[in-house]
Amino acid sequence: MRLVFVLIFLIAIPGAAQDTEEFNKKAQKALRASTNLTHEANEELTANDFTSAETDYRRAISKSKKNAAAPFNLGNAYYNRESYGEAFGRYKQAGEVASTKGGKHKSFHNMGNVFMKNKEYQKAVEAYKEALRNNPDDDETRYNLALAKKMLEKEQEEQKNDQNEDNKDQQDQQDQKDKNQDQNNEGDNNKDNEGEQDQDENKDEGDEGDNGENKPEENQKGDGDEKKEQEKKPNEGDQPEEQKQQPRPNQLSKQQIQNLLEAMQNEEKKVQEKMEARKVRGKKIKNEKDW
Repeated sequence: MRLVFVLIFLIAIPGAAQDTEEFNKKAQKALRASTNLTHEANEELTANDFTSAETDYRRAISKSKKNAAAPFNLGNAYYNRESYGEAFGRYKQAGEVASTKGGKHKSFHNMGNVFMKNKEYQKAVEAYKEALRNNPDDDETRYNLALAKKMLEKEQEEQKNDQNEDNKDQQDQQDQKDKNQDQNNEGDNNKDNEGEQDQDENKDEGDEGDNGENKPEENQKGDGDEKKEQEKKPNEGDQPEEQKQQPRPNQLSKQQIQNLLEAMQNEEKKVQEKMEARKVRGKKIKNEKDW
């Protein structure tokens, strides 16, 4: 396979160098204006005039994209006002614009601080590491990195404990559910056993009934017949007086006894009269002289 090389010849164009020089002059002029606005904003921020400072920082950023100090200082102003989202955006912008390692180090260091404020410890660790790559000798960055790692480990440990606690709660709920299910099953088994026992008892009671034991009164021997006879008889309150006084079998009524006594007395009286008559007839009559 043949390789084809394309040779490009640069042809000097009259006036090109002059245009480049003019462009560089304008860029330098814009950078100086941006730097001046940055100084003014710093003084306004020191005087607690945040509104004017913010405006001048923004003007400085728009004047020149090479001015890393303007977005960095504006990020600090937002950070001190706890506007961490806007602060992070300006630190990131400063890190992208910075042309030196010192400028990049400061930008990533402060981005790590924003992550720490937001409790995003993993991102803070990465930001501090990037800052140390640009300046390995910064002790403050190294300290912040160690702190971020420690907070990250603590966070991971808490998450692990929370997960274990959730798993424990789920296991306890499952155990309680299984326990309730076992109790329900046991209760069903007891009901089945009670049902069988009741059937056996009913069966035993039925057998005892056949043998004449534990029967209701109307089902016992002789009681049913007596009850039927009593039902056939009229109520005692509805019976006539003569029927009420009727004696039971082998028993005389009061009237019969009275009649019997009167009959006996009459018989005895007749016997006495006969005996008296016999005495009169048997008495001798004394004859009296009729002198």
